[in-house]
Amino acid sequence: MRIAVYCGAHLGADPAYLEAAKKIGQWIVENNYELIYGGSKLGLMGAVADSVLARNGKVIGIMPTFLQDLERVHPGLTKMITVNDLDERKKAMMQHSDVCLALPGGVGTLEEISEAFSWARVGQNNNPCIFFDIKNYYRPLQLFFDQMVEQGFLSKEDRQLVLFSESLFEIETFIHDHYTK
Repeated sequence: MRIAVYCGAHLGADPAYLEAAKKIGQWIVENNYELIYGGSKLGLMGAVADSVLARNGKVIGIMPTFLQDLERVHPGLTKMITVNDLDERKKAMMQHSDVCLALPGGVGTLEEISEAFSWARVGQNNNPCIFFDIKNYYRPLQLFFDQMVEQGFLSKEDRQLVLFSESLFEIETFIHDHYTK
């Protein structure tokens, strides 16, 4: 199984985010999964890749040429897929993965996982979508999604397509349940 991880190119203010990135990398390898991510050596992105690679796991980076030109590529990747732009990267990450999972990150992270969830709602992405909600980082977004349901803009069924959790056991169960339906 391939896990697309969306996360920040920065480490963030709380050391718990870095620890979560390392933990996700370890979890990926322990389960014989592969990491699909943006290909950067920077921030949480680099930390997840380092964690997987340190345990001899497979890491596939997907990066547009203009970011490669800025020397952001992680040097130890198992494979690098080059695309033309960020839209192509988002599509390629979903096509090459079985799960979409977001660690804390900025606007780009939010945009990528939100698009994955939006596409899942209309049948264009079959991957479960997960927010690894370290220290309630995504709690405001979870409440907003719940408000969308309350206000009639998101169905209860579609809301069930996305999980907010800090528990790897709960995440694993969500993935398993998604693929055994």
